[in-house]
Amino acid sequence: MTSRFENGRRAQGSVREGAEDAMFGNYLFGDESNFDLRFVPEYKRITEIVDALRVLGMRVVLTSGSFDIIHEGHSMYLEAARRFGDFLIVGLDSDEKIRRRKGPNRPAVPEMERLRMVTHQRGVGLVTLKQVDHPRWSLIEAVRPDVLVATADTYTAEEIAELEDAYCGRVEVLDRMATVSTSARLRRIQLGLSDRGADGSGRRED
Repeated sequence: MTSRFENGRRAQGSVREGAEDAMFGNYLFGDESNFDLRFVPEYKRITEIVDALRVLGMRVVLTSGSFDIIHEGHSMYLEAARRFGDFLIVGLDSDEKIRRRKGPNRPAVPEMERLRMVTHQRGVGLVTLKQVDHPRWSLIEAVRPDVLVATADTYTAEEIAELEDAYCGRVEVLDRMATVSTSARLRRIQLGLSDRGADGSGRRED
């Protein structure tokens, strides 16, 4: 005779398997995963995926950025963000969004190439675009992450309190991990200079 406990475990397993098969078909977790499957432009679809991830008992992490000219600092940052949970979602600023903030000569790398580069970073589960006309915090509202990861200059203390109250479990602030910024690297490329100092060591330029 099957116990109620065993029936409960079987039902819970069916829910988990159904969510995984229906929402992902296992592709987000397999070696066959690729850009076409990991790039999700529709925020409504992202919300559906996050809901299914939570049925599977997974903690969702969200972070955002430009990721223009991917370097080791970006990789280290994404690896650190991923460690706060089980599934990392990355919001990547669109070309127009970056131009509004940094001027007509940026980004150096177009958005589709940046999306592909971030998608292939180890630990990144899903990537989406943040468009210039999206309402403020719309991606955060769509994901409602367990952990929102940002750099120190992204949000004020008041904004962090508001985000934690309305949209996410907690906000984790990380230091920038690059030894040289993208802007500084572009300047040095234009000047024909190396990123390394005379002694062969890297140095940070803000």
